Amino acid sequence: MFKKILIANRGEIALRVIRTCREMGISTVAVYSTADRDSLHVRFADEAVCIGPAPSAQSYLNIPNIIAAAEITNADAIHPGYGFLSENANFSRICGENDIKFIGASPEMIDAMGDKASAKATMKAAGVPTIPGSEGILADFEEAKACAHDIGYPIMLKATAGGGGKGMQVCKDDEELAEGWESTRREAGAAFGNDGMYMEKFVVEPRHIEIQIASDYRGKACHLSERDCSIQRRHQKLVEETPSPYMTDKLREAMGEAAIKAAEAVKYEGVGTVEFLVDANRDFYFMEMNTRIQVEHTITEEVIDYDLIKEQIKLAAGEKISGRNHFPKLHSIQCRINAEDPDRNWAPSPGRITDYHAPGGHGVRVDTHAYAGYMIPPHYDSMISKLIVVAQTREEAITKMQRALDEYIIEGVKTTIPFHQRLMKNQRFRDGDFTTKFLEEENV
Repeated sequence: MFKKILIANRGEIALRVIRTCREMGISTVAVYSTADRDSLHVRFADEAVCIGPAPSAQSYLNIPNIIAAAEITNADAIHPGYGFLSENANFSRICGENDIKFIGASPEMIDAMGDKASAKATMKAAGVPTIPGSEGILADFEEAKACAHDIGYPIMLKATAGGGGKGMQVCKDDEELAEGWESTRREAGAAFGNDGMYMEKFVVEPRHIEIQIASDYRGKACHLSERDCSIQRRHQKLVEETPSPYMTDKLREAMGEAAIKAAEAVKYEGVGTVEFLVDANRDFYFMEMNTRIQVEHTITEEVIDYDLIKEQIKLAAGEKISGRNHFPKLHSIQCRINAEDPDRNWAPSPGRITDYHAPGGHGVRVDTHAYAGYMIPPHYDSMISKLIVVAQTREEAITKMQRALDEYIIEGVKTTIPFHQRLMKNQRFRDGDFTTKFLEEENV
């Protein structure tokens, strides 16, 4: 087992990893930018090293500074959290070259799964259901047009290096395809330095449902059931829950088996997530594989009563998985609390928190690095807290979430708490009647 882990991240996920390390008897090193010197992850780590100024490119994405911090503190492993360098193959490779264990996927695995076109081809060869689409990268517009006619409109143009909702365009006919081809390639080139495009059939009434998996050095995998992430805004998740209100026992078993097949086909090692789109007929299709811990791992932890960060560290240290698949009997919901104003088109709201009170009680969990007096910097992701509840049924979980949201006090900045309060009262949401288009259809 590792003696000291450096956490190459910030905020609530860094604090989350520090807590598990403390329980496992592992020393921790926090890294921080000058904007984060007062963050709780800096306060609660055993050691802390400043790695640069506020901009991410000069701090949390600065690989030489992070490796130097690991070397001067004698850390034998690095946990990347999520975002930043968590799926950066070069960072994983450099860690290995410096005899530091990267607690995540190998560079080869990140490369294989990070390129969406090659990932899809790999999954198709493994027998995992995939969305009908192009065979790899489209050479030019004429090939894109021919492919669209073969698949049938509507189609989705996607950047092979895309993510975060960038480099995607739905096209309903040849005219929209011509416009989308140029604009999407420009966006992808600017955002990712790669304008490679591929095409997929556009799934009607899609649900975004993912399967949490764990896999060890032997390439053996097990699944920890599903999470429904369909409540999204511009492809950014806002609410997640498990189990999905859309699932059937038959579908859950089939998707779990497909996720295991996906992980074992690429000999995946660690914890990860296989993401699927599920259509109106409950047919499911592979979308992508995330080779890291995810923001919404918390709800899986609540329904199976197990620390996924601990599992991630153990697998990185060479331990075996239990091999048991999980089917939750409880229900858990997570609301992402962002420093944004949902009533002003989700405008960012950085600034100082003047008053802070977290909700509590049975079945309520708050993962956050925020506190009264904390200054939310404008340089990073706007998420400041994750509010998680767990209960016997979905109806009880929604009621508990309503109560917890009513208790949650964050003053001095605008947050998404009012949005979540309205969502929990929305009848379609309460009935489980939603797709990824829900917020486009409902005025929440």
